[in-house]
Amino acid sequence: MARIVLTADSTCDLTPELKKEFNVEAYTPLHIIVAKKSYDDGVNITPQEIYKQFDATGTLPKTAAVNVGEYEDFFRKFTENGNIVIHINIGSALSSSYKNACIAAEEIGNVYPIDSCNLSTGTGHIVIEAANMIKQGLEAKEIAEKLKELTTRVHSSFIINKLNYLRAGGRCSTLAMLGANLLQLKPCIEVDNKDGSMTVGKKYRGKLDNVLLQYVDEKLSSYENIRYDKIFITHAGIGDDHIQIVYEHIKNKNLFENIYITTASCTISSHCGPETLGILFMTE
Repeated sequence: MARIVLTADSTCDLTPELKKEFNVEAYTPLHIIVAKKSYDDGVNITPQEIYKQFDATGTLPKTAAVNVGEYEDFFRKFTENGNIVIHINIGSALSSSYKNACIAAEEIGNVYPIDSCNLSTGTGHIVIEAANMIKQGLEAKEIAEKLKELTTRVHSSFIINKLNYLRAGGRCSTLAMLGANLLQLKPCIEVDNKDGSMTVGKKYRGKLDNVLLQYVDEKLSSYENIRYDKIFITHAGIGDDHIQIVYEHIKNKNLFENIYITTASCTISSHCGPETLGILFMTE
């Protein structure tokens, strides 16, 4: 009987420990282009190096999808041994990676790419759901169908403390950035779980710690049917003290069985910049 292999794009932002726990056998790294040189996300470049480069030059790196040929080579490593691959992609609105994976899968066969319709550990939720279904012994086709139904139940958002990366990426004007900084405005970036696109939600005002606690309370009170098996706190270049405040705040609610803390990958970090933190959870 063919074995089902679980793989994912590097942007799912699971820790090495979670990758091992849930038997994610390999990642396909998206590409980070800095000063005309291409790097593999999480392999030979780190978010800290991206921040350092931006501070020195004021220029954001570019990001690039995994191409069709790379996916073909990646999938063949598993299918040539008779295995079946379930591969979880970053949302199709954010990258052509899913489209490229589908083209490669059609060529290779026995590969099921899944559009997570999300990013970061929003995608990570779908990876873990896939792992649990594989453990239950479900067939690959059934798993793929169930995962597609689950994507709209993942809720992802982030608070951004500084808007200089959004300005550099053309997502807000210099005037808007200066005004936000002056008024201590911190936007909530929300992910549309129908395709993975991002929109600006509520703009919070005040000191970062107070904003983060208010943000957590409002997000967790927005849904009546939250799944309490797991929640992610995912961050980019933010201080440990801020992470700990959010962790303790969620822990004291005595709701979630598992509170996972993870760091955003280079692809995610290059768009949001440092001093970013979000919570990502699922509903029934």
